[in-house]
Amino acid sequence: MKQYFNLFDFSQKVNYRTEILAGLTVAMTMIPESLSFAILAGFPPLVGLYAAFIMGLVTAVFGGRPGLVSGGAGATVIVLIALMKSHGLDYVFAAVALAGVIQILIGLFKLGKFIRLVPQPVMFGFVNGLAVVIFMSQLEQFKTIVNGESVWLSGSPLYIMLGLVALTIGIVLLFPKITKAIPASLVAIMVVFALVLGFGIQTKTVADIASVSGGFPPFHIPNIPLNLETLQLILPYGLIMACVGLTEGLLTLNLVDEITGTKGNGNRECVAQGSANILNGFFFGMGGCPMIAQTLVNLSAGSRARLSGIVAALTILCIVLFGAPVIEKLPMAALVGVMFMVSIGTFEWISFRIINKMPKHDIFVGVTVALITIVLHNLALAVLIGVIISALVFAWESAKRIRAKKYIDENGVKHYEIFGPLFFASTTTFAEKFDVLNDPNEVIIDFKESKIADMSAIDAVHKITERYAKIGKTVYLHHLSEDCRQLLQNAQGIIEVNIIEDPTYKVVSN
Repeated sequence: MKQYFNLFDFSQKVNYRTEILAGLTVAMTMIPESLSFAILAGFPPLVGLYAAFIMGLVTAVFGGRPGLVSGGAGATVIVLIALMKSHGLDYVFAAVALAGVIQILIGLFKLGKFIRLVPQPVMFGFVNGLAVVIFMSQLEQFKTIVNGESVWLSGSPLYIMLGLVALTIGIVLLFPKITKAIPASLVAIMVVFALVLGFGIQTKTVADIASVSGGFPPFHIPNIPLNLETLQLILPYGLIMACVGLTEGLLTLNLVDEITGTKGNGNRECVAQGSANILNGFFFGMGGCPMIAQTLVNLSAGSRARLSGIVAALTILCIVLFGAPVIEKLPMAALVGVMFMVSIGTFEWISFRIINKMPKHDIFVGVTVALITIVLHNLALAVLIGVIISALVFAWESAKRIRAKKYIDENGVKHYEIFGPLFFASTTTFAEKFDVLNDPNEVIIDFKESKIADMSAIDAVHKITERYAKIGKTVYLHHLSEDCRQLLQNAQGIIEVNIIEDPTYKVVSN
């Protein structure tokens, strides 16, 4: 537990000016995104800002590595949309808190290492599907309520909205060519904001959605029935949110490791995310996870310590406490434009360039994951199905690689040298390698270049010994591990075992 309380590396040299400026920049880029995601899900916008503050502060202090920025991310919010529509905000808060508990358990049991089981095609599909979902969700802002019904904008309101969105996108694209000292998305929002106010342009603003005026995040116990039925309702959402948050979070952590050339702690990050989400559930936040875009902004601004994340979170709180009247006047067109650019930046365009170089099954996995993400808005299910398909394809390909080298030595003993892994998918091919009836009375099966991987493999070897034993022939099994020898009851007394040469393979732990 010592690692969880060793919060800061005081031996690290911190550039306070760089860290503070990086934190301010991150806060300005996080505010429009948190507002947009909250509005997308049908939450009060303030819920998104509270999540950005709580997630940002807790994970900056307790998280798995410096430089990682967390907030109210779209990946986790999308999971909760259906629950919000069907049961309301209190059930969402309960699901968020439950997700936090699950994440803490995953961290304490050191299960974060299993993120390495997610193959690259699954990640391409995951990210591309998320990008499409973010893009499509912004189209809702081109609708308005008329006589209690949601209808598309038309006429001047539509043209004004399109024009302001186009201006926002243009600034985000062109401003970095002038300078990268200030985030282009922040400049775009400020310019569109000033244009709308200066010319008195009538367009949709944050105030048309809901009020963001508020104080310190209030303590709030979700008003839900405490019974098994409620748990059955919120558990799937909490589990999915926990898995999605940790998937995106640990992948982002690995990305930061690569950029900075340092090593983060995935299990500690799981505990920090879980703690932050529990607080979100009881302090009016929509929950979240590490945010790739804001993390890259933070790193590009020069941050390498925890201070920038703390500054960003406290800046968001100050804006909530004192800047609500300004935030409410933000034109929605500016936020939509920023989110369009976030969507475009999230999409893995390189996947189109390498698609003709990828194996067909990898293309199928990527497209399947993307479609599930887009249609069902269930990112955890999409990743799970992608991993399962990839694992089955790998099993099939590995099963085809098992082979046997056969020869008879000078003593008339036939040798079968097995190559390739022996597991559930390759047992049939393994059994077909032997000519039981025509083989001599003594046979040696050598597993030096093979590995018995599971119970199906042990059963296959057991059946081979039985087949030879029934017709009075003797089989010697070389280079088997002790556990296999014990289970092969019919071969007792004639098995030659070399335990030293039987390696044990383990997943490296954090």
